Amino acid sequence: MLADATRVQVLWALVDREMSVSELAEHVGKPAPSVSQHLAKLRMARLVRPRRDGTTIYYSLENDHVAQLVTDAVFNAEHSGPGVPGHHAGVAALRALHPEPTALQGES
Repeated sequence: MLADATRVQVLWALVDREMSVSELAEHVGKPAPSVSQHLAKLRMARLVRPRRDGTTIYYSLENDHVAQLVTDAVFNAEHSGPGVPGHHAGVAALRALHPEPTALQGES
């Protein structure tokens, strides 16, 4: 399921919120029917779940394990590019400004 870039983008968009098909289509830049087909496959794989509100169907990740899987996959992919991966950049900058406290600094 994670071998398709559109499905990864859809799952990544759903990590911290639910979205409708039209919102997802706009977010990933694909036609709604195409996104619906991807969502059907993700539903069959039990990675996403639908919630109907009137005529609108909202999608969210099936559980926290899926969120962790997607996060790990995206963060791992960031390591294949040049430089410091985006998910490490904030940590590196923070450590430069605030080095790890020594045992004496941590005691009060």
